[in-house]
Amino acid sequence: MVTAAHILLYTSEPDRVREIFRDVFKWKNVDAGGGWLIFRLPPAELGIHPVEGKGPTHETGTLHQFTLVCDDITKTVAELKEKGIVIPGKPEDQGWGISVMLELPGGLEVMLYQAKHPVAV
Repeated sequence: MVTAAHILLYTSEPDRVREIFRDVFKWKNVDAGGGWLIFRLPPAELGIHPVEGKGPTHETGTLHQFTLVCDDITKTVAELKEKGIVIPGKPEDQGWGISVMLELPGGLEVMLYQAKHPVAV
């Protein structure tokens, strides 16, 4: 029986990204040894999308995406910028939600969005 999901994010600066998830997002974690932090995720949902389509993931050939969800994107963007998170663009209405990309250390990009559709969490 499947008991959990384990998500991997790849970056050339894993220690700095771990610090962000620990100190900025304040996610609970365990040390798997040598400072290798494994984070407890907040409630999550999974969307299954067709391969065909447009958008940043399809244009780059990426077929999987890790996305953070918030209730108020304007407030969340302001809070994250105050904490030093790089957010080069402005939130844009995509129809299904309002999104913006976060730039994390080591070239890691993560989408933040406020859903305009029903959510499962």
